[in-house]
Amino acid sequence: MITTEQVKELRDKTGISVMQCRKALEEANGDMEKAIVILQKKGGEAAQKKSDRSAADGVVVMRTDGKRVITLVLNCETDFVARNEDFVELANKLVDMAWDTGVEKMQEDSVTLISDLVLKIGENIHLGGVEELSGDVVSGYTHFDKKSAAVTILQGGTPEVAKDIAMHVAAMKPAFLSKDEVSAENIATVKSVMEAEVASQSEGKSQEIKDKMLEGKINGFFAEQTLLNQSFFKAPEKTIEQYAKDNGATVQKFVLYTVGA
Repeated sequence: MITTEQVKELRDKTGISVMQCRKALEEANGDMEKAIVILQKKGGEAAQKKSDRSAADGVVVMRTDGKRVITLVLNCETDFVARNEDFVELANKLVDMAWDTGVEKMQEDSVTLISDLVLKIGENIHLGGVEELSGDVVSGYTHFDKKSAAVTILQGGTPEVAKDIAMHVAAMKPAFLSKDEVSAENIATVKSVMEAEVASQSEGKSQEIKDKMLEGKINGFFAEQTLLNQSFFKAPEKTIEQYAKDNGATVQKFVLYTVGA
């Protein structure tokens, strides 16, 4: 006969519901270790059954030491679960594992941990991605709701400057680092949109004026979308490029991570 004490002990060890713990103990004839294995197996089965459900929400977490950064996305189905303490704890545990033992080993070991949480929470959960970057000066910023994060890599400067720029990236969401990253295809797409706008605003004007208006609109658009040309949100009188330069830095790369809506 399965006792209440046995059920409580298994629940304390696994965090899984009383009914599921009792069923596992009954199936294992009261053997605690076997019951844990049964629950782990059922967790895997639950993850398999739920894997076709959309997991578009989640959290972004990161770890950095000023030279290296690992950013990890853990996905779930709803914002409610994304705010669940166990879910956030798992995301942080996984990024720590990646930091300590390597990304590949973490990915292998994450399967069981994620399956266990699927069984406990009842939603599709999966590793959305993990990225490791390094450089001369590296830092990142995670927004308080863990829905967005950014990493900045500098040549020169300090981790504090890199973090400031990462905060700007998370807030302003630039599409390009500099104008050098803007492709001919990008320009052609924007030009097709701006031509219609210019046509509606330049009736009776010469072609030369229309061309200058079009060029100005295109340049203005990409200036707004290019990190180095954006006004730094903490000091709007400076561009990001000038802010970095004032602090002895050059921005080499940025990466923006987002989940949810």
